[in-house]
Parts: sequence; structure tokens; C-alpha cells
Amino acid sequence: MSDRDADLVPVRKRALITGSSRGIGADTAVLLAGRGFDVVINYRDEKKVRRADAVVQKVRDAGGESFAVRADLTDGESVEALMRAVVREWGGLDLLMLNASGGMEAGAAEDYALQLNRDAQVRVLEAAVPLMDPGSRVVFVTSHQAHFIATTPTMPEYEPVARSKRAGEDALRARIPALEALGIGFVVVSGDMIEGTVTAQILNRASPGALDARREAAGRLYNVQEFAEEIAAAAVEPVPADRTRLVGDVSSFAPIPGE
Repeated sequence: MSDRDADLVPVRKRALITGSSRGIGADTAVLLAGRGFDVVINYRDEKKVRRADAVVQKVRDAGGESFAVRADLTDGESVEALMRAVVREWGGLDLLMLNASGGMEAGAAEDYALQLNRDAQVRVLEAAVPLMDPGSRVVFVTSHQAHFIATTPTMPEYEPVARSKRAGEDALRARIPALEALGIGFVVVSGDMIEGTVTAQILNRASPGALDARREAAGRLYNVQEFAEEIAAAAVEPVPADRTRLVGDVSSFAPIPGE
């Protein structure tokens, strides 16, 4: 290949998606591979390595390079090891997608939701920013139940998670001026309950009929693939003026003053 031909080869971008060994994160990884991204797959549970490796293969089949890194995002040393792996393999990042969340796991510590949904989000962002050049982007994935929790009550079973995720969103938004100064974009993608996710299934078991009630109120609920398509779009389309991409109907949620 001549130097001129090499200049014509599209340069692929480098993405890290937290919590991407299954569900929305995994589907988004595959979609991004088709949009010119190579993708780092992140997972927490050492028992899920085969599942993560399967997503890596799907990304490769879709045209991207990929590798998986196990990292507990609530642990600072684990996050630093994750970033070292990114630097070692690719030198940096063009997209950080903060998809990992939790707090409803059986046996979790009382403050685990805040540790993961607020503190870990900030920790990962701060560790990743030195790896990102101007023109890079950060995407934070959340739910309407969390995004609008200050104005619209949610199910009691989900409220601790919702409040911790909103706390994480607020902490990230507070860093927007610093990100902008570095030329790094920031987008929040918020969706309703998503058909087929573990969270939706847990909530429906805890409160039978909850999924049907939300489906009726919203008209319809997005499934995992549809929501992943919206997240992938947020990675490449212009950043909204309010930095928020609301997916699906939000008429059931009271607006947030000043946002």
C-alpha cells in the first residue's frame, strides 16, 4: 500500500464501554463497530469472562478491533489497571461510554448503589480524561426514572438506584466546563424501562405489573437493541444543546427546572 493509499484508509476511533459484557452495553459495542469504532469491553465478574469474550468476537465480526478487560469500577486500582490496558493496546480513547450501573444486586452493601452509580462514574471519567484528545466524547447512560427523580417519584424498589444514578449524573455534569476546556463533548442518554433488561425484570418481579404499567403510560417501551441504537447515535451525532438525549416518551415525567 502506498502512502497515498494509506491516507485514504478511514481511521477507526477507540471506545471504552463500561459494563458491556451483556445487554445494552454489548449491543452498543457491536453497533459502534459498524460505525468505525474499535471497542474495549469491560466486565466486573471473573465468572463472566467467556461472555465478555463472546462480545469481543461479535465486535470483530462487525468490523472492529476489540479486547476485554475485567475491572471493578468501585476500586481505584482496578480502574487504573483498566486504563493502563487501554494505553498499552491503543494509546488512548476517543469515546468513553459510562454504561455500567447497579444497586439492586442481592447481598450488595447498603451504599453500593452510590459507590457504583456516582463515585465510580467520576473515578472512571477522571482516569480516562488524560487519554482523550480534543474532539473526544463522554456518554453517560441513565434512565428516565433516575434522570427525573427530583421531579417525578419512581417505584420504591428502584428509588435508591434512581437517586444514586442522578447523583452520578449531577457529579458528571459539574465537570462539563473542565471537559469543554479540553475539547471533550458530553452527552447524557436517558431511556425509560427497557424491555429485556435485568433491571426491568427485577422491578417487575418486585412489583408485579410494573412493566405493563410503564408500557401503557409510555405508549411503548424500547427494547435493548433499539435503545442501544440511540446510544450509538449519541456517540457520533452532534451534541444536543442541553447535552441530553431523551429516548422515547417523557410525558409522564415532570420537567426539571433549569435543565
